[in-house]
Amino acid sequence: MTDAQAIDPEDRKIITLARSARARNGAPEGAAVRDETGRTYVASTVALASLRLSALQTAVAMAAASGATSLEAAAVVSEAEALPDGDLAAVADLGGTTPVLLAAPDGTPRTTLTATR
Repeated sequence: MTDAQAIDPEDRKIITLARSARARNGAPEGAAVRDETGRTYVASTVALASLRLSALQTAVAMAAASGATSLEAAAVVSEAEALPDGDLAAVADLGGTTPVLLAAPDGTPRTTLTATR
């Protein structure tokens, strides 16, 4: 993505939230998702002995547990150049076609992927 100005303000917001979660928790990645009602869910990587979830999987689980039926958008902030296996599938599980923004740790968008069923 070359033109940061082209990003919707609501999408910029979820990138900022994801970036904040990553920094606050000292995690490898942070994520935020926005549901069909505009509510946002923010998470970082979960790395417990018995449970491992990417930040995006955690944010999707939080949205689903709160009653979300679909997602409008998602963002992941990470040093990684690609999403972990299962991230797009987790987003797609809430149905529809959802853009997933992948951003660098400084919040600069790298690419937009699409989660589809």
